[in-house]
Amino acid sequence: MTEIKIGGHLIGPGHRPFVIAEMSGNHNGSLERALQIVDAVAESGAHALKLQTYTPDTITIDVDTPEFRISAGHDLWGGESLYQLFQKAHTPFEWHQPIFQRAASHGLTVFSAPFDPTAIELLESLGAPAYKIASSELVDLPLIRLAAQTGKPLIISTGMASVADIAAALDTARGAGATQIVLLACTASYPSPPQDSNLRRIPILAEAFGVQVGLSDHTLSIGVPIASVAFGATVIEKHITLAREDGGVDSAFSMTPAEMRALVDESERAWLALGSTHIGPTESEKEGLRFRRSLYVVEDVQAGDPVTPANVRSIRPANGLPPIEIDKVLGRTFTRDAAKGTPLSWDLI
Repeated sequence: MTEIKIGGHLIGPGHRPFVIAEMSGNHNGSLERALQIVDAVAESGAHALKLQTYTPDTITIDVDTPEFRISAGHDLWGGESLYQLFQKAHTPFEWHQPIFQRAASHGLTVFSAPFDPTAIELLESLGAPAYKIASSELVDLPLIRLAAQTGKPLIISTGMASVADIAAALDTARGAGATQIVLLACTASYPSPPQDSNLRRIPILAEAFGVQVGLSDHTLSIGVPIASVAFGATVIEKHITLAREDGGVDSAFSMTPAEMRALVDESERAWLALGSTHIGPTESEKEGLRFRRSLYVVEDVQAGDPVTPANVRSIRPANGLPPIEIDKVLGRTFTRDAAKGTPLSWDLI
């Protein structure tokens, strides 16, 4: 499977999971807050910050009819028009340069999800090292083709997608020259219930399409993304906010900086725990092998004394005969004197 490089980070099964912190609209319309989020992401240890690059007019139009409105029963945005929602959530184009600069000051990798050609043009001017294709844009094959033509790595979310949708997106990306592609298993509901995560699809997607697969997660907490590592996820994406109580379009299912730090640490721990298929003592268990049980003389004995349960028992450490030999040695006699704490051997009886 192809190893991928984004910024200074190598991504693949041989490396710790690449953790992406998604700012989305949690800047709450404030550039200062956006820059504070950049600082918090750097402090959390996440490997990359991701933006979304669009304007309300490049992603939809200002029409307030039912088909342009979020369903009334939606948990977070019920009844809002798309235009109003994206007006609140978008990151203005003119903010991108100071955000990129702040990230660079921390040595933090930053890239974005473009939603139209003008977004790719802006991001190319800023030297974005990769492009994310959002789940809803998976079917926008011209956009995928344009992003692929930059030669940058592509991270493609697959929320709501059928196998045919994914195949078409990958064919388009590869046909336009993309060679570094990661698919993200994703449940495009906000927040999403854990039981809809379907983590077992991760190795299926990897095998079916011959690419790395990660997880774009919108559940509440870190349990699901940590579990994804066991299924081979090489990338984990989660939204971040400074504080959920501050509000914001995505804050209800976003992580705090402290939770992001926990995700970074625990996902690496989970990756390390995968180890190998080796069965047998590990290097760290070698000391423990010394303290397995074995047969020992547990009372001072003299030559000619019988071996009894009172003077020979199975105890730790492991220098004597195996415990299974107890039935063979009971009733025999000692050939010489032996002090308490002597490991039992065949020449002693």
